[in-house]
Amino acid sequence: MSQTVDYDAYASKMRRLALAGTDLEVDARFLDMLAPRGSRILDIGCGIGSAVNALRQRGHEAYGVDPTNAVLDVAGELFEESWYRTLPVEEISSPVLLSERLPAQYEAILMSGNVPAFLAKDALRDAFLEVSRLLVAGGLFVVGTTSGVRGGPHDQDSAAASANLPLIHRFSDWHLGPFTTGSSWSVSVFAKPGVMETGTGPNGIFTLNG
Repeated sequence: MSQTVDYDAYASKMRRLALAGTDLEVDARFLDMLAPRGSRILDIGCGIGSAVNALRQRGHEAYGVDPTNAVLDVAGELFEESWYRTLPVEEISSPVLLSERLPAQYEAILMSGNVPAFLAKDALRDAFLEVSRLLVAGGLFVVGTTSGVRGGPHDQDSAAASANLPLIHRFSDWHLGPFTTGSSWSVSVFAKPGVMETGTGPNGIFTLNG
């Protein structure tokens, strides 16, 4: 896979899609189903910020980081500029996030849109290690990417093992399609060991008494 990208052209394309009403929120809906209400969520490689906006609309405290100003300019135009920061994956850490006035810990972290494909093996491993530090106990790391390239499921599983982030689900799309060795896309859900506080209330569960 070529690592050369015309980010200005990409930003313009994504802006056109967003303004045309193209559904760019499917990853946000997927994560919203998994995360507790009012979760702190970090979108790594947020692009034009559609997922962050969608998660905000659903009541989460979501933020996005991306190394590319071209796409963040579009995010600031379409949504609330204060939700986004210019920050490469390799520089993410709790101290850096705090210096950017962002939370130091999260209930969920998202990395979608082929971000892993642009990370070298060591950088992907380091990203998983840092994600593990940023997540609360029981926190979730959701990764969506092309399967048959660098950063696909095999590379993710190796990085996750180093970071003690067990895989709990893997799908072939954002609609829970079964994943097979022939799947061109993968959505992987990793979880930090422990139990996450989910707040109070029935949360959709109404158990019948026998």
